[in-house]
Parts: sequence; C-alpha cells; structure tokens
Amino acid sequence: MDGQKKSLVIFDLDGTLLNTITDLGQAANYALSKNGYPTHHLSSYPHFVGNGIGKLIERVLPSDARTEAIIAKMRADFIEYYNEHLTDTTAPYPGIEDMLRDLQAAGVKMAVATNKYQDAATKLILHFFPYISWVSIAGQTDGVPVKPDPSVLFRILAEYPTPKADVMMVGDSGVDMETARRACVESTGVSWGFRSVAELTEAYADHIINAPDELVTLVGAD
Repeated sequence: MDGQKKSLVIFDLDGTLLNTITDLGQAANYALSKNGYPTHHLSSYPHFVGNGIGKLIERVLPSDARTEAIIAKMRADFIEYYNEHLTDTTAPYPGIEDMLRDLQAAGVKMAVATNKYQDAATKLILHFFPYISWVSIAGQTDGVPVKPDPSVLFRILAEYPTPKADVMMVGDSGVDMETARRACVESTGVSWGFRSVAELTEAYADHIINAPDELVTLVGAD
C-alpha cells in the first residue's frame, strides 16, 4: 500500500466509532435470562462480539443449546431489548467527533460498514453523528454474508464509486482488517476498541493508530 491521500474512509461501528459493549452485553444477558440460561459478566463481551448477532448469540449460549430454533428465539429477544436500549450507555470514543468533523471539513467522504443489523446501525449513526454527510451506512442484512466477507464494502463502493487505491477501511478487529484485505483496500486498526493490538497485527493491518486524530494525518486530510 502506498499511503496516498484517501477520498473515502469506511468505518467499522462497534469498538471503532462507538463504545457499545455495555448495551450489547445487557441485551444479550436479557435474552439469556429470559430463556433460562446463565448470563455473562459484561467484561466477557468484547470477545463475543464482532461477527453479527447470530454469532454473538451462539457464543453466549451453552454449547448444548446452540440449536437453530434457540438461536432464532434468542435473537428476537435480543433485538426487542436492544432496539429500546441501544443508546442507554453507548457513546462515541474520545476524539471521534472531532476527527469526523475534521475529515468532513477536508472533503473526505465517509461510510460505515458494520456487522450490526441495519436498523440498529442506522439509528445509532443518525443519533450520534447527524452532522456527518455519510455516503453509506451499510449494516447486516438478510442473505448477505457478514464481514470478513467483503460484500459490505462492495455495497458501499457500488453506492459511492471510488477507486480502491483511494479507500481506507478503519476498524478495531482482525475481522475488519481481513475484510479490507479481501476487498483490496488499505486498512487501519484502532487500539482503543474491543480487540487487542496483537490481533490487529496478526491480521496484517497496514496501519495501527492510538488516537482518532492520527487518522486525519494518515489519510492526508490535515
């Protein structure tokens, strides 16, 4: 990767723009409790999330309860709760809002690519960042594989055609780095999210940053 100036930055959501872990954990624990299963300490949830709700539910259930029917029931209960509580404790990470404003002021276009289901992704982005002119908010939809499959990035590039050399994918997990690699776009891992720097390194992140303002410089927008 040549590190040239980028015209489109595609962000992961959970663990990258927003710290959503408590609300996610409480929604999963609600579904577990409602269905008679043991709950998990909220500190466990950073290791459970990242691959969509179906995988989250599968991971939090006891191994002998991971049937299609139980996962479907749990998923419905999770969504029922989460839709009402998705902004209870969720907030942008420090420095995110200034970074987004700086990128927009520099003319950089921005999009979101997340494994969070579409309705929740849209609600969160429009609630917390209504001042950003997002070119796409691409969440998980039925029939479309989740990251690290690159389909979500291709959806964004279909909505806002941009040469891949001008695109940067930013996320907090190996899943995000693998998604970028499969889509043949440059990747930046963030150290403040749910996953470790070691995971980002092992997933061949092109860059790793420790503060949001570093991204402004990295994409050539300062």
